Amino acid sequence: MSWDIALTKHLRHEGTRFELDVRFRSSSARLALFGPSGAGKTQVLKMLAGVTRPERGHVRIAGQTLFDSDTGIDLPPQRRRLGLVFQDYALFPHLTVQQNIGFALQRGWLNPAPRGDAPPVVLRWLQAFHLEGVAGHYPHQISGGQRQRVALARALVHEPAALLLDEPFAALDKPLRERLRGEMRELQSALGIPTLLVTHDDDDLRALADEVVQMDAGRVVAAAGSEAALD
Repeated sequence: MSWDIALTKHLRHEGTRFELDVRFRSSSARLALFGPSGAGKTQVLKMLAGVTRPERGHVRIAGQTLFDSDTGIDLPPQRRRLGLVFQDYALFPHLTVQQNIGFALQRGWLNPAPRGDAPPVVLRWLQAFHLEGVAGHYPHQISGGQRQRVALARALVHEPAALLLDEPFAALDKPLRERLRGEMRELQSALGIPTLLVTHDDDDLRALADEVVQMDAGRVVAAAGSEAALD
């Protein structure tokens, strides 16, 4: 696995100006962006996924160029083959668990696949994450841990080349965070899928990262193994 990232973007919000200028390379399959809130970590993740467009730079993951301002390459999100899990999970409230997981496989906002007609790949992830019993439930009817599993299943259903995780445990209480970290670590081992984790939590690094890119104020300030980054 290889990450070759160079991103520049100026952001403005309510009269404030923020300059993001991030560059790093890594061959780690378990990489983390670490730093305080407001460091620009989530913005980097959005640019990797194609949700936000950089002003300059490049995004090369696993040898494929997804964005390059010099050559004009800018693949749309659906062609980047990256699974993205947002901090708030971003589940569609009008869709069931089953329909949320299968959303990427359907065309159109309403995702017309009927509840009882799930493709085999959706059934696979329902079973893998023990969600069969809530397949027909809506997001407001399930627990925080189940919502996270639905978001992960939705990100994995189209077999992404890498998984991008934006503070995946931040909205959960401590006991649930600890349990789901363990589940995520097992998932990393079982699937062998490269992950890029955004976090400001030391425990996330210890459990889920082999290499850490440390950010502050829109810049990379250090890069090291996860234990070294915590010293």
